[in-house]
Amino acid sequence: MNPDAAQDTADTGQPRLAALSIAAMGVVYGDIGTSPLYTLKEVFSSGHHPVPVTPDNVLGILSLVFWAMTITVSLKYVMFITRADNKGEGGIMALTSLAQRVGQLSPRMLWLLSGLGIFGAALFYGDAAITPALSVLSAVEGLEVATPAFKPYVVPIAIGILVGLFLFQRSGTASVAALFGPVMLFWFSVLAALGIWNILKHPGVMAAINPWYALYFFATHATLAFLALGAVVLAITGGEALYADMGHFGRQPILRAWLYFVFPALYLNYLGQGALILDDPSTIRNPFFLSAPEALLYPLVGLATVATIIASQAVISGAFSLTSQAIQLGFAPRIQIKFTSAREKGQIYIPNINWLLLIAVVMLVLMFRTSSNLASAYGIAVTLTMMIDTLLAFVVVRALWGWSWGKSILFLTFFVVVDIAFFSANIIKVFDGGWFPLVLGAAIFTFLSTWKRGRALLYEKLKQESMPLDAFIQSLAYGGPHRVEGMGVFMTTNPDGVPRAMLHNLLHNKVLHETVVLLNVRVEDVPYVPEYERIELTKLPEGFFQVLVRYGFKDEPDIPHALSMCSTFGLKYEPMETSFFLGRETIVPRQRVARMPRWRQLLFTFMFRNAEPATAYFKIPTNRVVELGTQVEL
Repeated sequence: MNPDAAQDTADTGQPRLAALSIAAMGVVYGDIGTSPLYTLKEVFSSGHHPVPVTPDNVLGILSLVFWAMTITVSLKYVMFITRADNKGEGGIMALTSLAQRVGQLSPRMLWLLSGLGIFGAALFYGDAAITPALSVLSAVEGLEVATPAFKPYVVPIAIGILVGLFLFQRSGTASVAALFGPVMLFWFSVLAALGIWNILKHPGVMAAINPWYALYFFATHATLAFLALGAVVLAITGGEALYADMGHFGRQPILRAWLYFVFPALYLNYLGQGALILDDPSTIRNPFFLSAPEALLYPLVGLATVATIIASQAVISGAFSLTSQAIQLGFAPRIQIKFTSAREKGQIYIPNINWLLLIAVVMLVLMFRTSSNLASAYGIAVTLTMMIDTLLAFVVVRALWGWSWGKSILFLTFFVVVDIAFFSANIIKVFDGGWFPLVLGAAIFTFLSTWKRGRALLYEKLKQESMPLDAFIQSLAYGGPHRVEGMGVFMTTNPDGVPRAMLHNLLHNKVLHETVVLLNVRVEDVPYVPEYERIELTKLPEGFFQVLVRYGFKDEPDIPHALSMCSTFGLKYEPMETSFFLGRETIVPRQRVARMPRWRQLLFTFMFRNAEPATAYFKIPTNRVVELGTQVEL
């Protein structure tokens, strides 16, 4: 989509737009909206390289925060990358799909772009584990500000809240999601009010908007300023979420919520914390909670806890959504997905991912114990993801939007320099906890890439060993097996070959149904496929039909429903007269040198054996299924 010609498809009615903008605050901006809880504390007090409190340093940091939010969030994501939508959907998977549509790229370059996208998606899971742990811990630590007596109970309280949050996932969030937007609207209003309250004591902090203060800070304290970027980046973590969640709300509500409310509220709060630190440098131990009047401290802790729970919920839901997309696009094995809302197809719950995330989050809290220690692990995965977004966006603006080389390189250089600055400043955090999201991301990348490669090799192997369909059908004209009443549906990845399940059925049962359907399911690189494009049917001789069913990577597969749509094409589907034949392959790792290392063969075999059966995933009635097994050596 060319941004110059793009038209936002969202409803432009002002009441509708306002409602969507408020709703977006509860989902899109929860993560970045809780950053004021810990960002300046990490810069001036708790970080590994705390910045000394002087007026010039405070103004320099506040200026860096403003321009980081302006360049990375406002310009890069809101103004540019949100224009790169895949039929309304955003996120790194959508951006990867757009980049791979470039026709003139070599297979090696397409593989590299795909690898970058998979790695960026894998890093998201590290963010999904760190965000709940860091945000909830930082909120509960507000109790320590009220009285040190609460300090021993911070970790147990935080773990209790997090466990309750993950236990709640099975019930779905549809019933409470409507409250997220108004609660976060109130949260941002409180942030702005606290900021203004403290700015009035030192109005001079407003000058920090001037980039000269950031440049002067770098000119006078080059090394310290560079190291401080590792903490300043905490102010923009979560900024990439506005692109990932664009499909839920549309570009305009997200843009307006950020520019007209969220950004001003956040920066007013940062300015207020800076004013407080100038007024009393001892408040650097927790400038957010100390910026509130003492009488409002406990209500603020409660509100902050609710805000961090909402922020965590958005990240957890994002992990569920990303997993579902990865399964549809063939990067992950089928696992159980539960739909928790009858009205919203995006409301899903994935038990395996939920419990794995809970284990990771509790481990993080027990390992790091304070938000300051955990902040050391935060940022490196986010900045690396942002860099990958920039590289993929460069391909899109150059090849798909038709930008000139000069304009494209200017785009790439401007944002990559900023991305590299933040990423390199976070590299020093690797040994202080930054290894965790990198190790987790590398492990998930290994799983995803192994599954993709293994499935490709399996498909190639099955295709090589299959019999051509046209020759098989011609042979039936000269006499063949006994034909029985009803319909036999054979699911196959190669519609031009005879499925193994059919050959095994003929070998053992020596019969063939009067109507034979060769069903091929294809997942397109678009979020949704409209129903009028869902089915493609080809009638063949001897009662054979080829049926192609198309789904988007966010569609919910339902094979019986798809077959019922075939009646308009002349193929009548009777559920009680239909048998589904599925092949169940058993992978046998090769002892000899193969095209996949043995350890990856073993990993793929493990994933393949533990994948959810096709019957459940495609909603095929189990009492109408016949499974025929075979061994395949990769």
